Amino acid sequence: MASSKKAKKGEKDMLKKEFRKSSQSSIYTIDLTQIEGDGSFACPRCGTMISPDDESEEVYTIVDTKVVNDELLELVISCGTCRTMVRVTGFQQTVGLAGE
Repeated sequence: MASSKKAKKGEKDMLKKEFRKSSQSSIYTIDLTQIEGDGSFACPRCGTMISPDDESEEVYTIVDTKVVNDELLELVISCGTCRTMVRVTGFQQTVGLAGE
């Protein structure tokens, strides 16, 4: 069961291209507009699959949110496995699509 939470090596390598590591800190950034599917992605450090549908706070914990005009712009999460910080952006484009 633990292996189902890990990204396959090829998939992990592909997803690493989607991540940008911030130069001022060890926070990775993922832009949701650049990934396909349901918004799930692998942690850039350990490969644990992070899904927006998981609300258990076992896989990740929400650390910070950035909201402007009642719209979520950015979310900072901590991976539940390795504690890597990941900044998730690209919500403003997906929010408009979800309401259509």
